Amino acid sequence: MSVETQGVRIVHRVLRRVFRRESRLLMELVAAVRPGDTARAGVLAGHFRLYRLALRRHHQGQDELLWPPLLARVDLEADVVLRMQAQHERVAVTLARLDAAVAAWEAAAGGDERDTVVAALCDHRAVLLEHLDDEEAALLPLAARYLTEREWACLGERLVAGLAGPALFGAVLEEASPAERALVLRGLPAAARVVWYVAGRPRYARHIRRVRG
Repeated sequence: MSVETQGVRIVHRVLRRVFRRESRLLMELVAAVRPGDTARAGVLAGHFRLYRLALRRHHQGQDELLWPPLLARVDLEADVVLRMQAQHERVAVTLARLDAAVAAWEAAAGGDERDTVVAALCDHRAVLLEHLDDEEAALLPLAARYLTEREWACLGERLVAGLAGPALFGAVLEEASPAERALVLRGLPAAARVVWYVAGRPRYARHIRRVRG
């Protein structure tokens, strides 16, 4: 396995952990907001939108770069890919419901609106975890057998592009083990690593302090 391919798989694995963590934290943090605290609601609404952006970019990359080559090569296992596609659609439905619920809560931070957001986050997380578990158990072994090195590289480029911005990239590095973090950073150009250490890492730290309180 090349370093590049190994790096793609590591970022993919860490991202799954990030989505598990952030979907749980969002539920807990939103549930703790006092009615009327619009400042806190605004902070968490902004964080939700970053989470939503990362998840949508991740799924779009799979929709465009993973499903087509797999469906062209598998036979009896096509049901795995079709199941993943259906799960993406279900996750998208939960995100659309959250878009509306978060906007309504953010406006005045009402208690009823907060509870609606928490319920929607709970439903979203249940669908998401089902998908992530299934992806890990069934999809990734399939991809490991059928994707070419070049296809892994294209997927990796899309994954990295989807992490644009210190909040998303920082979330991955926070969740990564020391070995995983070293490999991800080693894959960056030297100038990008400098930018991360000088500007990106402090910005991520400030963002997380605001979000987690």
